[in-house]
Amino acid sequence: MKAITYQEIVEKVAQMCQEANFELGGDVMSAFRSALKTETSETGKDILGQLIENAEIAAAEQVPMCQDTGVSVFIAELGNNCIIEGGSLQDAINEGVRKGYDEGFLRHSIVDHPLTREKSKGYNTPSVIHIEVVPGENLVLHMSAKGGGSENMSALQMLKPADGVEGVKTFILDTVSKAGPNACPPLVVGVGIGGNFERCAYLAKKSLFRPIGVRSERPEIASLEAELMDHINELGIGPQGMGGNTTALDVKIEIEPCHIAALPVAVNLNCHASRHKEIRL
Repeated sequence: MKAITYQEIVEKVAQMCQEANFELGGDVMSAFRSALKTETSETGKDILGQLIENAEIAAAEQVPMCQDTGVSVFIAELGNNCIIEGGSLQDAINEGVRKGYDEGFLRHSIVDHPLTREKSKGYNTPSVIHIEVVPGENLVLHMSAKGGGSENMSALQMLKPADGVEGVKTFILDTVSKAGPNACPPLVVGVGIGGNFERCAYLAKKSLFRPIGVRSERPEIASLEAELMDHINELGIGPQGMGGNTTALDVKIEIEPCHIAALPVAVNLNCHASRHKEIRL
């Protein structure tokens, strides 16, 4: 049995929150540079160049790459032979987020009451935390700083089984098309198919933690990801909605079994600042 202390988690989470907002991952930067080589629009090329420069300045000066420093979303893979000493995992994550966002001068974007809009009493908390119990003795934390603009343009649809794969593709393309410039393209498009109403939304979110360029292990899903990527980039929305053939940097799909009467599909859009970090304790 492996023991991990509450305070160790707090410190690591605080570090993750700042690094996620200051340093865009190598997978995203590589995708920017690849898109710059294939983008047909001069305006699109100029915007991609600015996105690269913005990310480089943020990393060099350790400042946020975007004013919207997001909701902190965590997927915690907790080994069944791992225990947390000194407090709960959820409390440790939230304390780490408060510490990281406060000390990093990151924006406090959480309201406690969605209707009255009363500000949260804990700095940018509570986080959104999903815990998956897995074999082993390690704790792996996956963190995303998820911006509000792209999240607002996400969607879920309970399709009929008869709609089939063509219905799924139509819904995904319609969602991206309706989002247009509002989700700050070029996008990373996360898709969840199957499960039920709430599970397909989680699958869509989870897919966004996969690095850009890493395809599904299921051949038919990997093929669908590539096909949708082509169709989305044919929409002409382009970087920041100014036209071009780089509307998406990647499409990621996660699937699960579902009821015979259902075909749930969720699309979770991520803006060009696909901020995700991972630590293993």
